[in-house]
Amino acid sequence: MTNEKNTKEEKYFLKVYESLQEDVDKGIARISSKDMEKIGLVPGDLVELKGKNVLVVKVLRALGGDNSIGKIRLDGNVRSNIGVSIEEEVEIKKVVVKEAKNVTLAPLQEIRLSKESSGYLHSKFLDLPLTTKQKLTILASGNKLKYIVSKTEPKGSVVVTPLTEFILSEEVYSGESETPGIYYEDIGGLKDEIELVREMVELPMKQPEIFEKLGIGAPKGVLLTGPPGTGKTLLARAVATETDASFYSIAGPEIMSKYYGESEKHIREIFEKADKNAPSIIFIDEIDSIAPKRGEGTDQTEKRIVAQLLTLMDGLKSRGQIVVMAATNRPDDIDPALRRPGRFDRELRINPPAEDARKEILQIHTRGMPLGDDVNFDELANKTIGYVGADLEVLCKEAALKALKPNLKKFKNLDEKLPAEELDKIKVYRNDFIEALKQIEPSAMREVLIKKPNVHWTDVGGLKEAKDKLRELVELPLLRPELYRAAGIKPSKGVLLYGLPGTGKTLLAKAVATEANANFISVKGPELISKWVGESEKHVREIFKKAKQVSPSIIFFDEFDAISKPRGGGNGNDAVEKVVNQLLTELDGVEELENVMIIAATNRKDLIDPAILRPGRIDSHVELGLPDLETREEIFKVHTRNMPLAKDIDVNGMLKEMDGWSGADIEALVRNAGINAIKKNYLLKDMSKMIVDGENFKKAFAELKKQKEPARSENPKMPDMNDLMKMLPKEKVKKKKKVVKKEE
Repeated sequence: MTNEKNTKEEKYFLKVYESLQEDVDKGIARISSKDMEKIGLVPGDLVELKGKNVLVVKVLRALGGDNSIGKIRLDGNVRSNIGVSIEEEVEIKKVVVKEAKNVTLAPLQEIRLSKESSGYLHSKFLDLPLTTKQKLTILASGNKLKYIVSKTEPKGSVVVTPLTEFILSEEVYSGESETPGIYYEDIGGLKDEIELVREMVELPMKQPEIFEKLGIGAPKGVLLTGPPGTGKTLLARAVATETDASFYSIAGPEIMSKYYGESEKHIREIFEKADKNAPSIIFIDEIDSIAPKRGEGTDQTEKRIVAQLLTLMDGLKSRGQIVVMAATNRPDDIDPALRRPGRFDRELRINPPAEDARKEILQIHTRGMPLGDDVNFDELANKTIGYVGADLEVLCKEAALKALKPNLKKFKNLDEKLPAEELDKIKVYRNDFIEALKQIEPSAMREVLIKKPNVHWTDVGGLKEAKDKLRELVELPLLRPELYRAAGIKPSKGVLLYGLPGTGKTLLAKAVATEANANFISVKGPELISKWVGESEKHVREIFKKAKQVSPSIIFFDEFDAISKPRGGGNGNDAVEKVVNQLLTELDGVEELENVMIIAATNRKDLIDPAILRPGRIDSHVELGLPDLETREEIFKVHTRNMPLAKDIDVNGMLKEMDGWSGADIEALVRNAGINAIKKNYLLKDMSKMIVDGENFKKAFAELKKQKEPARSENPKMPDMNDLMKMLPKEKVKKKKKVVKKEE
């Protein structure tokens, strides 16, 4: 009796959770220090894990402190080998294993490693245990190669040493048809979504008795929506791998047939197969292509397919044992009958990833990449606002190609296979990622994205108040939203920059685009107006929709008065009035505008509808006046920063005479002075001797003075009646007096 009790006490069970990103494919388990003490382990010990199957892994200390007590973190590959899922229990015990003399690996697919790869395998598996029938994932050339340990000497579990010989089998392993698929660790930043899908899909499949006890039916379907590239299909594949269910994929357009009734037959066959091999998951990708709204299409085949899908989903006999998952980025185009409870019970929107999620996705895609020490994922995640998972994957590939470019010539000269020492030298550095960023745009922004203007706050001379105001109204809400939440207020939605032409309104907006870490959408007012009814409003809706998708973002309207004229003026332009109405609803409609900032620029504030400028819409107004002497000096310094100036230039004297000149006028003066210097010195061979002197500036100043009215103040004085009378010809004045006498 006592012995039995002792043996029971020696058994330790821990609950399985997913591994950390940095531990994936390393064959290690992490448990807390307290659990280690309890079992009698130290980091680096080998332990045997027992689920449906048995596997030996290396154990390391968990990083979560007390939160990790009773938990064991294993990656998808290890979970698959043991035959356990997340939140199931495994038995753990310390073991001692023999050193491996040789290990035979057999490929599970046609693509395989070359025989010269044993050095790479040694570096990957050194000091790690391997067990017969254990499946392995080896990252090589950007591909995930699947292998199985077909034989070890001695038999059973062994540990790899520097003397272990790796034998790579040529033939595909016949005893194992299933290959390890995609696990939850391969999906970055969708923790909440994975949790929801697991609770809807895994629970009914693994524990149907819970639903029977509660007297409710298990869910039938999950509809995944969201922009392209956010991981909808990937999530469905991971669920199929992790649940150990049969997976049937229906690619929308593939089931269409020209023969009458064939398309519906294809769908029926897939549902029948799924029923026979339950538990199973049926995944319909791009469901909007085969199940559009029946009232809108004229194609009878589509209507029949929708009807067939509806009846099949309603008639799913083994509830919970068959789950239908579907993905689309156009949920509004799907027939509403499919979106009711009882068919697709839950809709899950997958949005573009936030900063933490982007960091995780970058770590996933650079797992097998030899990275330089200067690569900082926090910095890259910060720079990739609006990027979806697919964009980040391409970014990593592009960075790797950039790292390869300098070595290509070296490789082209070698006809033989590349020596391992040459390959080891290639690393992907921070600069490769920064260069790749210039080429990869966020896919959700392709139609409206502009190349960010390279204008910084230092390139804007003067305008200190306007700069501070923009920082406070635009940068702060986007970079530190928690300040506003703590104060219990909402940030301003928009800023209007107004003032005379040439005072720097557009330049300020360009600086905001560069400095604020946000996606920048530029809208040129007149471009929105279309002759087709409804098109102009549609353009406005699309711009705001895109901005919300890739938030935080800034929408900049240049020449704002072109699309915001006061309504009811009787000008007969109905299209502009509709655009104003659309703008009003977008700015302050029922739908909340979050993390989207509006900047509008105009030199005719009086031509803007007052409803747009009221508090709650574009309520912060920043006036840019003509520059004073100090500001003119700053603007002059900005424009002559890279100019080889002579010492004889009387800058102060010239700037004092420029009262009433705008920043654009000063820029024109500097440019003209430079052109005068070029005309004078165009025969120069040595460009370092090029100098812009006082004579060039005097000439440019005289030319500009002729072109413009120098007395161009902000509020010109209106002449009174006496002044007007003096301006009239004298004869006319005398005649007028005579007429007055006659009348008397």
